[in-house]
Amino acid sequence: MLDTTPLTRAVDHFADRLRAAPQSRLQRGAAAEALALARELALRAQRIENPEGVPREMPDAGMFASADQITVAVHDLALVLRTEAELAEALVLVEEAQKRAGV
Repeated sequence: MLDTTPLTRAVDHFADRLRAAPQSRLQRGAAAEALALARELALRAQRIENPEGVPREMPDAGMFASADQITVAVHDLALVLRTEAELAEALVLVEEAQKRAGV
């Protein structure tokens, strides 16, 4: 079984930083970065689970829900990841999104 702990820890850290961020930081793009990450992680999970299926887009639940959305998305993805390469790609996505978010 693949150890996805580094990925879930990275997202938990990002989510904690989002929860602690002031509203102004969220409005300046941190929440949008988190939503984009959540959508990408959810899309990857759907493609692994059902490659022929039509992917569904995670809805925008508002800037204050962005931390929860990345947490849910990464836990869904962690359950279906199969390879170290998939894990490494997801970890890079998280790290890059957090840098762009500035939190």
